[in-house]
Amino acid sequence: MTPVNIGIVGTGFMAVAHIKALRQIPEARIAALCNPSGRNLDGDFSNVFGNVGTHEPVRLDMREVKVYHDFAALLADPDIHVVDITTPTPLHAEQAIAALRAGKHVMCEKPLARTSAEARAIVAEAARAKGFLMPAMCLRFWPEWVWLKQAISEGRYGRVLSARFRRVAEPPAWGGFLDGKKSGGALLDMHIHDADFVQFCFGRPRRVFAAGHSSVSGAIDYVSAQYEVANGAVVHAEGSWAMARGFGFNMAYTVNFERATADYDLARGKESLKLFEPDQAPCIVACDGADGYVGEWRHFLESIRTGQPPSVVTAADGVSALEICEAEECSIATGNPVAL
Repeated sequence: MTPVNIGIVGTGFMAVAHIKALRQIPEARIAALCNPSGRNLDGDFSNVFGNVGTHEPVRLDMREVKVYHDFAALLADPDIHVVDITTPTPLHAEQAIAALRAGKHVMCEKPLARTSAEARAIVAEAARAKGFLMPAMCLRFWPEWVWLKQAISEGRYGRVLSARFRRVAEPPAWGGFLDGKKSGGALLDMHIHDADFVQFCFGRPRRVFAAGHSSVSGAIDYVSAQYEVANGAVVHAEGSWAMARGFGFNMAYTVNFERATADYDLARGKESLKLFEPDQAPCIVACDGADGYVGEWRHFLESIRTGQPPSVVTAADGVSALEICEAEECSIATGNPVAL
Protein backbone atom coordinates (compact mmCIF):
# COMPACT_ATOMS: atom_id res chain seq x y z
CA MET A 1 0.00 0.00 0.00
CA THR A 2 1.09 3.59 -0.59
CA PRO A 3 2.77 4.89 2.57
CA VAL A 4 0.98 7.62 4.53
CA ASN A 5 3.39 10.22 5.87
CA ILE A 6 2.62 11.24 9.44
CA GLY A 7 3.96 14.27 11.29
CA ILE A 8 3.77 13.92 15.07
CA VAL A 9 3.36 17.16 17.01
CA GLY A 10 4.39 16.88 20.64
CA THR A 11 7.03 14.45 21.86
CA GLY A 12 5.79 13.27 25.24
CA PHE A 13 4.38 9.97 26.43
CA MET A 14 1.36 10.02 24.08
CA ALA A 15 3.72 10.47 21.14
CA VAL A 16 5.54 7.35 22.31
CA ALA A 17 2.26 5.39 22.47
CA HIS A 18 1.48 6.46 18.91
CA ILE A 19 4.99 5.70 17.66
CA LYS A 20 4.76 2.17 19.06
CA ALA A 21 1.40 1.72 17.32
CA LEU A 22 2.47 3.18 13.98
CA ARG A 23 5.50 0.88 13.86
CA GLN A 24 3.05 -2.05 13.69
CA ILE A 25 1.22 -0.71 10.63
CA PRO A 26 3.09 -1.25 7.33
CA GLU A 27 1.50 1.65 5.44
CA ALA A 28 2.20 4.17 8.24
CA ARG A 29 5.39 6.16 7.89
CA ILE A 30 6.58 8.46 10.67
CA ALA A 31 7.86 11.29 8.50
CA ALA A 32 8.34 14.17 10.94
CA LEU A 33 8.54 15.18 14.58
CA CYS A 34 7.66 18.67 15.79
CA ASN A 35 8.29 20.30 19.15
CA PRO A 36 9.17 23.99 19.66
CA SER A 37 11.27 23.12 22.72
CA GLY A 38 13.35 20.62 20.78
CA ARG A 39 12.72 17.93 23.40
CA ASN A 40 13.22 14.39 22.06
CA LEU A 41 13.69 15.60 18.50
CA ASP A 42 16.76 13.36 18.33
CA GLY A 43 14.34 10.41 18.28
CA ASP A 44 15.49 9.07 21.64
CA PHE A 45 12.38 8.45 23.78
CA SER A 46 14.05 5.88 26.03
CA ASN A 47 13.09 7.80 29.19
CA VAL A 48 9.47 8.50 28.17
CA PHE A 49 6.72 6.16 29.39
CA GLY A 50 2.96 6.23 29.86
CA ASN A 51 0.57 4.35 32.13
CA VAL A 52 -0.35 1.41 29.87
CA GLY A 53 1.56 -0.89 27.56
CA THR A 54 5.10 -2.10 27.72
CA HIS A 55 8.03 -0.01 28.88
CA GLU A 56 10.59 -0.98 26.28
CA PRO A 57 12.67 2.05 25.28
CA VAL A 58 11.75 3.74 22.00
CA ARG A 59 14.40 5.11 19.67
CA LEU A 60 13.54 6.32 16.18
CA ASP A 61 15.89 6.03 13.24
CA MET A 62 15.92 9.71 12.33
CA ARG A 63 17.65 9.37 8.97
CA GLU A 64 14.29 9.63 7.16
CA VAL A 65 12.40 11.67 9.76
CA LYS A 66 12.25 15.44 9.38
CA VAL A 67 12.58 17.64 12.44
CA TYR A 68 10.56 20.82 12.99
CA HIS A 69 10.63 23.34 15.81
CA ASP A 70 7.99 25.44 14.04
CA PHE A 71 4.48 24.00 13.66
CA ALA A 72 3.70 26.27 10.70
CA ALA A 73 6.71 24.87 8.85
CA LEU A 74 5.44 21.34 9.39
CA LEU A 75 2.04 22.33 7.99
CA ALA A 76 3.72 23.86 4.94
CA ASP A 77 5.45 20.57 4.12
CA PRO A 78 3.57 19.02 1.18
CA ASP A 79 4.98 15.58 1.98
CA ILE A 80 3.07 15.39 5.30
CA HIS A 81 -0.35 13.81 4.85
CA VAL A 82 -1.46 13.42 8.47
CA VAL A 83 -0.82 15.61 11.51
CA ASP A 84 -0.89 13.66 14.77
CA ILE A 85 -1.58 16.05 17.66
CA THR A 86 -0.20 14.72 20.96
CA THR A 87 0.46 18.11 22.55
CA PRO A 88 -1.04 19.43 25.81
CA THR A 89 -4.81 19.92 25.76
CA PRO A 90 -4.83 23.77 25.55
CA LEU A 91 -3.07 23.58 22.16
CA HIS A 92 -5.45 21.13 20.51
CA ALA A 93 -8.01 23.58 19.12
CA GLU A 94 -5.52 25.99 17.57
CA GLN A 95 -3.35 23.24 16.12
CA ALA A 96 -6.19 21.07 14.82
CA ILE A 97 -7.87 24.01 13.08
CA ALA A 98 -4.56 25.13 11.52
CA ALA A 99 -3.79 21.61 10.29
CA LEU A 100 -7.25 21.20 8.77
CA ARG A 101 -6.91 24.56 7.02
CA ALA A 102 -3.57 23.38 5.66
CA GLY A 103 -5.33 20.44 4.00
CA LYS A 104 -4.02 17.75 6.35
CA HIS A 105 -5.81 14.83 7.90
CA VAL A 106 -5.79 15.18 11.70
CA MET A 107 -5.63 12.65 14.51
CA CYS A 108 -6.07 14.55 17.79
CA GLU A 109 -5.46 13.11 21.22
CA LYS A 110 -8.22 13.28 23.77
CA PRO A 111 -9.80 15.45 24.93
CA LEU A 112 -10.47 16.97 21.53
CA ALA A 113 -10.18 20.40 23.20
CA ARG A 114 -10.22 21.94 26.66
CA THR A 115 -13.89 22.91 26.29
CA SER A 116 -16.81 21.68 24.22
CA ALA A 117 -17.09 25.15 22.65
CA GLU A 118 -13.53 24.86 21.33
CA ALA A 119 -14.25 21.32 20.18
CA ARG A 120 -17.30 22.49 18.24
CA ALA A 121 -15.10 25.07 16.49
CA ILE A 122 -12.72 22.28 15.42
CA VAL A 123 -15.60 20.17 14.10
CA ALA A 124 -17.01 23.13 12.18
CA GLU A 125 -13.62 23.58 10.53
CA ALA A 126 -13.44 19.86 9.76
CA ALA A 127 -16.79 20.05 7.98
CA ARG A 128 -15.24 22.52 5.53
CA ALA A 129 -11.89 20.79 5.20
CA LYS A 130 -10.74 18.22 2.67
CA GLY A 131 -8.93 16.25 5.37
CA PHE A 132 -10.53 13.99 7.96
CA LEU A 133 -10.53 14.66 11.71
CA MET A 134 -10.59 11.84 14.25
CA PRO A 135 -10.45 12.15 18.06
CA ALA A 136 -8.07 9.53 19.47
CA MET A 137 -10.61 7.78 21.70
CA CYS A 138 -8.54 4.60 21.86
CA LEU A 139 -10.83 2.76 24.29
CA ARG A 140 -13.34 2.11 21.52
CA PHE A 141 -10.61 0.04 19.84
CA TRP A 142 -9.20 -1.77 22.90
CA PRO A 143 -9.76 -5.54 22.39
CA GLU A 144 -11.61 -6.20 25.65
CA TRP A 145 -13.81 -3.15 25.12
CA VAL A 146 -14.46 -4.16 21.50
CA TRP A 147 -15.61 -7.54 22.85
CA LEU A 148 -17.92 -5.84 25.35
CA LYS A 149 -19.41 -3.48 22.79
CA GLN A 150 -20.17 -6.41 20.49
CA ALA A 151 -21.73 -8.43 23.31
CA ILE A 152 -23.99 -5.50 24.20
CA SER A 153 -24.93 -4.69 20.61
CA GLU A 154 -25.71 -8.32 19.75
CA GLY A 155 -27.66 -8.97 22.95
CA ARG A 156 -25.39 -12.00 23.35
CA TYR A 157 -26.23 -12.47 27.03
CA GLY A 158 -29.49 -10.57 27.09
CA ARG A 159 -30.09 -6.99 28.13
CA VAL A 160 -27.59 -5.06 30.24
CA LEU A 161 -28.97 -4.55 33.74
CA SER A 162 -26.04 -2.65 35.22
CA ALA A 163 -22.55 -1.57 34.28
CA ARG A 164 -19.61 -0.11 36.18
CA PHE A 165 -16.48 1.37 34.59
CA ARG A 166 -13.36 2.35 36.53
CA ARG A 167 -10.18 4.22 35.52
CA VAL A 168 -8.01 5.32 38.43
CA ALA A 169 -4.40 6.35 38.97
CA GLU A 170 -1.96 8.15 41.16
CA PRO A 171 -1.29 11.78 40.20
CA PRO A 172 0.54 12.05 36.86
CA ALA A 173 4.26 12.62 36.94
CA TRP A 174 4.44 14.30 33.54
CA GLY A 175 4.49 18.08 33.34
CA GLY A 176 1.54 20.35 32.73
CA PHE A 177 -1.23 17.99 33.76
CA LEU A 178 -1.31 19.18 37.37
CA ASP A 179 -2.58 22.58 36.26
CA GLY A 180 -6.26 21.75 36.09
CA LYS A 181 -7.17 24.97 34.30
CA LYS A 182 -5.13 23.69 31.38
CA SER A 183 -5.62 19.93 31.57
CA GLY A 184 -9.13 19.63 32.99
CA GLY A 185 -7.84 17.31 35.71
CA ALA A 186 -8.66 13.61 35.86
CA LEU A 187 -12.17 14.38 34.60
CA LEU A 188 -10.88 15.21 31.10
CA ASP A 189 -7.61 13.29 31.04
CA MET A 190 -8.80 9.94 32.45
CA HIS A 191 -12.52 9.73 32.99
CA ILE A 192 -13.48 11.04 29.55
CA HIS A 193 -12.56 7.63 28.10
CA ASP A 194 -15.28 5.93 30.11
CA ALA A 195 -17.81 8.71 29.60
CA ASP A 196 -17.26 8.26 25.87
CA PHE A 197 -17.53 4.48 26.07
CA VAL A 198 -20.81 4.78 27.95
CA GLN A 199 -22.28 6.79 25.07
CA PHE A 200 -20.76 4.34 22.58
CA CYS A 201 -22.57 1.40 24.20
CA PHE A 202 -25.79 2.94 25.47
CA GLY A 203 -26.25 6.12 23.46
CA ARG A 204 -25.78 9.65 24.73
CA PRO A 205 -27.03 9.72 28.34
CA ARG A 206 -30.26 11.60 29.04
CA ARG A 207 -29.00 12.86 32.41
CA VAL A 208 -25.91 12.61 34.58
CA PHE A 209 -25.57 12.82 38.34
CA ALA A 210 -22.04 13.08 39.68
CA ALA A 211 -20.03 13.61 42.85
CA GLY A 212 -16.35 14.43 42.96
CA HIS A 213 -13.52 16.51 44.34
CA SER A 214 -10.23 18.12 43.50
CA SER A 215 -7.08 16.50 44.77
CA VAL A 216 -3.94 17.66 42.98
CA SER A 217 -4.81 19.85 39.99
CA GLY A 218 -7.43 22.31 41.15
CA ALA A 219 -9.88 20.72 38.72
CA ILE A 220 -11.96 17.57 39.25
CA ASP A 221 -9.50 14.79 40.13
CA TYR A 222 -12.02 12.28 41.41
CA VAL A 223 -15.43 11.68 39.89
CA SER A 224 -18.16 9.12 40.38
CA ALA A 225 -20.90 9.57 37.79
CA GLN A 226 -24.22 7.85 37.23
CA TYR A 227 -25.86 7.97 33.83
CA GLU A 228 -29.51 7.77 32.88
CA VAL A 229 -29.52 5.78 29.62
CA ALA A 230 -32.25 4.81 27.20
CA ASN A 231 -32.47 1.10 28.04
CA GLY A 232 -32.89 1.75 31.77
CA ALA A 233 -29.67 0.05 32.86
CA VAL A 234 -27.90 1.30 35.98
CA VAL A 235 -24.64 2.68 34.57
CA HIS A 236 -21.89 4.46 36.44
CA ALA A 237 -18.19 5.27 36.05
CA GLU A 238 -15.38 6.24 38.39
CA GLY A 239 -12.30 8.23 37.42
CA SER A 240 -9.43 9.38 39.60
CA TRP A 241 -6.00 10.94 39.95
CA ALA A 242 -6.46 10.80 43.72
CA MET A 243 -4.83 7.44 44.44
CA ALA A 244 -1.75 7.54 46.68
CA ARG A 245 1.72 7.54 45.15
CA GLY A 246 2.75 4.01 44.34
CA PHE A 247 -0.76 2.88 43.35
CA GLY A 248 0.02 3.14 39.64
CA PHE A 249 -2.85 2.78 37.18
CA ASN A 250 -5.84 0.51 36.84
CA MET A 251 -8.79 0.22 34.48
CA ALA A 252 -11.71 -2.14 34.96
CA TYR A 253 -15.35 -2.82 34.20
CA THR A 254 -18.14 -5.05 35.47
CA VAL A 255 -21.25 -5.52 33.35
CA ASN A 256 -24.27 -7.52 34.51
CA PHE A 257 -26.33 -8.92 31.66
CA GLU A 258 -29.56 -10.85 32.09
CA ARG A 259 -27.66 -14.11 31.56
CA ALA A 260 -24.03 -13.35 32.44
CA THR A 261 -21.55 -11.12 34.20
CA ALA A 262 -18.49 -9.83 32.37
CA ASP A 263 -15.66 -8.62 34.60
CA TYR A 264 -12.44 -7.01 33.39
CA ASP A 265 -9.52 -5.95 35.59
CA LEU A 266 -6.19 -4.88 34.09
CA ALA A 267 -4.40 -6.08 37.22
CA ARG A 268 -5.21 -9.72 36.38
CA GLY A 269 -2.90 -9.66 33.38
CA LYS A 270 -3.61 -12.53 30.98
CA GLU A 271 -6.75 -13.36 32.96
CA SER A 272 -8.02 -9.78 32.81
CA LEU A 273 -11.42 -10.58 31.26
CA LYS A 274 -13.62 -13.19 32.91
CA LEU A 275 -17.13 -14.27 31.97
CA PHE A 276 -19.50 -15.76 34.50
CA GLU A 277 -22.61 -17.62 33.25
CA PRO A 278 -25.16 -19.49 35.39
CA ASP A 279 -24.26 -23.11 36.18
CA GLN A 280 -20.94 -22.88 34.29
CA ALA A 281 -17.37 -22.58 35.42
CA PRO A 282 -15.95 -19.06 35.09
CA CYS A 283 -14.41 -18.54 31.66
CA ILE A 284 -11.33 -16.49 30.81
CA VAL A 285 -12.00 -14.59 27.58
CA ALA A 286 -8.89 -14.16 25.47
CA CYS A 287 -9.12 -11.10 23.24
CA ASP A 288 -6.38 -11.33 20.67
CA GLY A 289 -5.07 -8.42 18.69
CA ALA A 290 -3.09 -5.26 19.18
CA ASP A 291 -3.98 -2.53 21.64
CA GLY A 292 -6.36 0.36 21.09
CA TYR A 293 -3.68 2.70 19.77
CA VAL A 294 -2.98 0.33 16.89
CA GLY A 295 -6.71 -0.15 16.36
CA GLU A 296 -7.50 3.54 16.14
CA TRP A 297 -4.65 4.17 13.69
CA ARG A 298 -5.64 1.25 11.48
CA HIS A 299 -9.17 2.60 11.33
CA PHE A 300 -8.03 6.15 10.55
CA LEU A 301 -5.61 5.09 7.82
CA GLU A 302 -8.26 2.85 6.27
CA SER A 303 -10.61 5.84 6.23
CA ILE A 304 -7.99 7.86 4.41
CA ARG A 305 -7.35 5.03 1.94
CA THR A 306 -11.03 4.56 1.12
CA GLY A 307 -12.00 8.24 1.27
CA GLN A 308 -14.70 7.48 3.85
CA PRO A 309 -14.77 9.47 7.12
CA PRO A 310 -13.98 7.57 10.33
CA SER A 311 -17.05 5.77 11.65
CA VAL A 312 -16.07 3.94 14.84
CA VAL A 313 -15.41 7.30 16.46
CA THR A 314 -16.42 10.58 14.84
CA ALA A 315 -15.53 14.21 15.40
CA ALA A 316 -19.02 14.71 16.84
CA ASP A 317 -18.33 11.94 19.38
CA GLY A 318 -15.33 13.92 20.60
CA VAL A 319 -17.56 16.94 21.22
CA SER A 320 -20.25 14.87 22.93
CA ALA A 321 -17.74 13.26 25.31
CA LEU A 322 -16.66 16.72 26.42
CA GLU A 323 -20.28 17.83 26.86
CA ILE A 324 -20.96 14.81 29.07
CA CYS A 325 -17.93 15.58 31.24
CA GLU A 326 -18.93 19.24 31.50
CA ALA A 327 -22.41 18.15 32.61
CA GLU A 328 -20.76 15.99 35.28
CA GLU A 329 -18.69 18.97 36.42
CA CYS A 330 -21.87 21.03 36.68
CA SER A 331 -23.57 18.27 38.65
CA ILE A 332 -20.63 18.12 41.07
CA ALA A 333 -20.81 21.88 41.56
CA THR A 334 -24.60 22.02 42.09
CA GLY A 335 -25.31 18.65 43.67
CA ASN A 336 -28.11 18.14 41.15
CA PRO A 337 -28.62 15.90 38.11
CA VAL A 338 -27.93 17.63 34.79
CA ALA A 339 -29.85 16.92 31.60
CA LEU A 340 -28.04 16.44 28.31
